[in-house]
Amino acid sequence: MKHIPTIARLLLGLIFVVFGFNMWFHYIDIPLPKEGTPAANFMFSIFGSGYLDVVKVLEVTGGLLLLSGRFTNLALTLVGPVVVNIALYHFFLVKGGYEMPVVLGVLSLVALSGRKDYLSTLFAAK
Repeated sequence: MKHIPTIARLLLGLIFVVFGFNMWFHYIDIPLPKEGTPAANFMFSIFGSGYLDVVKVLEVTGGLLLLSGRFTNLALTLVGPVVVNIALYHFFLVKGGYEMPVVLGVLSLVALSGRKDYLSTLFAAK
């Protein structure tokens, strides 16, 4: 049971590295949303502005840190907002494809559960 957060951390890191690098190397075909939908408009906006490049750099950086096991707290801090944005995109704009945000959310929470020191720092009241 004590290895489950480590496995979740490694899986989360692998997902973020693979899908992050896919932005530049295009080895996985990801279907685009239908033209004219809110999801397509959103993707057009963040892709055209360069915002998605920054997000993908954060994904790859966080994923590599998760895989290395060093600076795991920083890695979880970097990928946490990305997981939330992926979930919001699927729940509010795509209205489908819930598997990925649910898997990412569960893996993030399990990886975070293994970082009791980080959690106590986040929620400590002074």
